[in-house]
Amino acid sequence: MRFAGYTEAVTWLESHVDFERVMRPRRVPPTLQPVVETLAYVADPHRDYATVHVTGTNGKGSTTTLVAALLAETGLRVGQFTSPDLHAVNERIAVNGQYIQDEDLITLLSRLADVEQVTGIVLTRFEILTVAALLHFSDEGVDVAVIEVGLGGTWDATNVIDSRVAVLTNVDLDHTQVLGPTISDITRDKVGIFRAAGRAIVGTTNAIVVPIARQRLADLDAEGWFVGQDFDLVANDLAVGGRRLTMRTPFAQYRDVALSLHGIHQGANATTAVVAAEAFLGRALGDDVVRGALSTARMPGRLEVVGWEPTVLVDGAHNPAGVSVLVASLEDAFEVPGRRHCIVGMLRGRDLDEMVEPLVRYGFDEFVCCAPDSPRAVPAVEVATALWRHGVRAVVEESPAAALALVRASADAEDLIVVTGSLYVVAEARAEALGLPPHHRA
Repeated sequence: MRFAGYTEAVTWLESHVDFERVMRPRRVPPTLQPVVETLAYVADPHRDYATVHVTGTNGKGSTTTLVAALLAETGLRVGQFTSPDLHAVNERIAVNGQYIQDEDLITLLSRLADVEQVTGIVLTRFEILTVAALLHFSDEGVDVAVIEVGLGGTWDATNVIDSRVAVLTNVDLDHTQVLGPTISDITRDKVGIFRAAGRAIVGTTNAIVVPIARQRLADLDAEGWFVGQDFDLVANDLAVGGRRLTMRTPFAQYRDVALSLHGIHQGANATTAVVAAEAFLGRALGDDVVRGALSTARMPGRLEVVGWEPTVLVDGAHNPAGVSVLVASLEDAFEVPGRRHCIVGMLRGRDLDEMVEPLVRYGFDEFVCCAPDSPRAVPAVEVATALWRHGVRAVVEESPAAALALVRASADAEDLIVVTGSLYVVAEARAEALGLPPHHRA
């Protein structure tokens, strides 16, 4: 079949089960077989190029983007698969930083609809997008694809690839209803992307995580590079427009490198990305490559400034660890003479008090609570109730866009407006702040 247009193609995609929007307990037993069989039917496109595989609780999207940018800066043709998207599903699949075009996505989804009809194998929405990305990268003749895990590792749809390099950014409590209730459980799931013939890059010193990662590598007789031992972020200083970093890798040292991303945590992500790219190449990237890629990096929706006078900052922190990092970054780099406003909305599966406590501690002058457009959204009044328990002022608004409009109407030029709690909230507020038209929504 050939879908008549973008809307028809995306409508077919959206007709499939979407565990990103409606989180459900993992299938029992979990299996990658439907993805494996579908890939086999289209000639196993994921075997046509090398891959780098990235997992972690936080920072995996930024790290994936930075690894792809670094490898592209060396002259390679690089595919990139990330999730979720902010405004259009096209954002998840890119080659050398360019999102997949509508016509190409229509063609891919048409082919996969045919496969589904012939085989009777019905994938989930994320599985379809994974196969589509792997197929697109083959069609585009990439040299390497950098693939971000959707959830966990071992049973994630992306774990059909055999990567030369696997990256673990960090591990914290998130998606516990699927991955398990403890950091140990979650770590054991995530290190399932490590491969015997590959090299693992571990970007955390967490005392629970590191021994599990080492044991997994020992079981595989594989090599691992660990932060604090094999590589280090030596300096991570605030700079105009982002950070200034000094990094030590197994191959080189890079001094006073400009990173065009805000947030203390992005220094760690950038260092891990540089090491992962060097592990893939088996050599130093070189000063020009590192400076060129990091100085032009962009991560929409992650500590991104989308408005001035007042300053509007959006950040998709969606778990307690992410919110704590956001607050540390605000304290480090975003002091303002005016008032501080917070627009916050969340998805279910998080402890509300743990989510709001760092925001309350930061000292926002007001909170406006809203619910993102998701079946998993926490009602805005529940978020407000958690804030009221902490003795702060909070009001309820119907949507992130309406909340931003309300706050902007009363804010002064010297104020700071922060939008956070979920990438779904960030997407709606970001579209409002930048005046983006509705795009690619079926």
